[in-house]
Amino acid sequence: MCLAWGINYLFIKVAVRELSVPMLVFLRTGIGALLLVPLAARVGWTAARDVVRRHWLPLLGFAALEIIGPWYLLSDAERHLTSSLAGLIIAAVPIVGVLISRLFPDSEQLSRTRWAGLVIGAVGVVVLAAPAVHGDSALAVGEMLLVVVGYAIAPIIAARKLAEVPNFVMTTVCLGFAALVYTPAAVLTWPTRWPSAEVVASVLVLAVVCTALAFVAFFALIREVGTARAMVFTYINPAVAVAAGVLVLGEPLTATIVASFGLILGGSVLATASSRSGRLRVKQG
Repeated sequence: MCLAWGINYLFIKVAVRELSVPMLVFLRTGIGALLLVPLAARVGWTAARDVVRRHWLPLLGFAALEIIGPWYLLSDAERHLTSSLAGLIIAAVPIVGVLISRLFPDSEQLSRTRWAGLVIGAVGVVVLAAPAVHGDSALAVGEMLLVVVGYAIAPIIAARKLAEVPNFVMTTVCLGFAALVYTPAAVLTWPTRWPSAEVVASVLVLAVVCTALAFVAFFALIREVGTARAMVFTYINPAVAVAAGVLVLGEPLTATIVASFGLILGGSVLATASSRSGRLRVKQG
């Protein structure tokens, strides 16, 4: 997940150079949905239709908060922000996710070690992002903050309301619905000429690796370790995003960035550590 959604920002940055935001989201979701249709069909069309009918409302909610809204906002923000900065802001997702999950009476219990890990990781993100935020578009940063909120709420919906929906069915339905939503805008902003090879390659990577394969792994991760611990992988996304931006796009790499990586990675390790206390231990499986 760290790799698949860490390189996501790099390829979005490349793709929006020549494609409109609606066109990019349409291609990414449409191709991703088509790739997963054969896998979803293994459940059986009748069974898939029945499970979608029973869970259509949370499916729409998840699609809106995880795909339809965030992918537009993220792609639009990257027209003005570096891919590195976009990845850094997304690292706030675990903090917001933990805070939101605490609103539920049956939320996961967090040990002091895991709380410390969340704090350390957050400090690393602040140290890393603060210098880069200066001078960037306030609107683009605001869009990224809305993405953070959506990404924090959507996994809670998946864990609490969609546990009975097979991974492939859930992903295919949500991606397909998003593609339908963006079809009219994609048609209106259809490119007047064929995109460059690097843009085509970026769209394919986004659709295959960062969408179809990543979502299947994402749902499995939530069901294995729980929402709060699952979302901590976004702490490492900035490291991948910054490394990709530096190596491919020539974005800056400073001593502050390097030092902050240690805080982010160390915080991730602590935040995902198993509790030693029987009273605080969260039963998995």
